[in-house]
Amino acid sequence: MSLDIQNLKNFDAFDDADETTGDQSKVHIRVQQRNGRKCITTVQGLADDLDIKRICKAFKKNFQCNGAVTKDTELGEIIQLSGDQRTNVNDFLVDQEICSKGQLVIHGF
Repeated sequence: MSLDIQNLKNFDAFDDADETTGDQSKVHIRVQQRNGRKCITTVQGLADDLDIKRICKAFKKNFQCNGAVTKDTELGEIIQLSGDQRTNVNDFLVDQEICSKGQLVIHGF
């Protein structure tokens, strides 16, 4: 009896990222596992003319989670939120008309 166990592999949300990931037309929402059941949600690719810190503050207030804005040389400003907030971030960005549904790419589903 041969068993193929696929669920025990490590999952990397950035595996499917390529050179177009830095493109400003798409907003990428990813979840990264920290340790145990803990994870963080990252949001990258928001337009440069938006106030990223203000958006992060709204995320933290609406989702009751911790968050921070980090700067990366290649990817620009990235919002990091504690917990799996992918659906919340998606709904918030569409409801507030910050991004359209076509611009959002949710990784990990």
